[in-house]
Amino acid sequence: MQSVPKSEETRSLIVGTAMRLFTENGYDRTTMRAIAAEAGVSVGNAYYYFSSKEQLIQGFYDQMQRDHQERCIDLLSGEPAFEERLKRVLFAWLDVAQPYHRFGTQFFVNAADPESPLSPFSEDSTAARVASIGLMDEVIGGSDVKIDPELREELPELLWLFQMGVVLFWVHDRSAAQKRTRMLIGRTVPLIAKLVGLSRLRVLRPVSREVTSLIKDLARPEPA
Repeated sequence: MQSVPKSEETRSLIVGTAMRLFTENGYDRTTMRAIAAEAGVSVGNAYYYFSSKEQLIQGFYDQMQRDHQERCIDLLSGEPAFEERLKRVLFAWLDVAQPYHRFGTQFFVNAADPESPLSPFSEDSTAARVASIGLMDEVIGGSDVKIDPELREELPELLWLFQMGVVLFWVHDRSAAQKRTRMLIGRTVPLIAKLVGLSRLRVLRPVSREVTSLIKDLARPEPA
């Protein structure tokens, strides 16, 4: 087994410690000094890896994305049904994120600010965003679903945007073990799968292509 570099161990330790303290004490009341002390590293060492608490949150995003992807490897293996693959990926995200639900509202307040580097649409979040969209591409590519070619190109990002909606619902879900979020996934994913399957029908192609055209226009950068 390949050993984990010491630097990566330290980085993961600081991120894990920070998330625990954020959950226990709140984001605003937790200082970098407190994180360093609890992790057993010097303040300078903590700042070496993360220049701010915002960067720590970004490190958490990245780590959670890696954990999610690793969990999905076995879940997707040998499963050809698009609907089931998408459900498994979304349920796996809930499982990975569940320990942080109590901190979720505070955690995502910053992420909801479009000017914040913690926004999932920000440049700082590019790595996590690209990895998440790539996972959705894998959900589609490893399935036996037949899709209109133009929709296929845009579908991974559309599914990621759907996931962001699920995350927002999860943040505000106060049901036991977030059962309502699981119900949301269980009942909306079959609808998405039906719509995706119908996209290849000739009669619905104009609608499908209008949707993809809209997504492309919205994603296009504003002229300087």
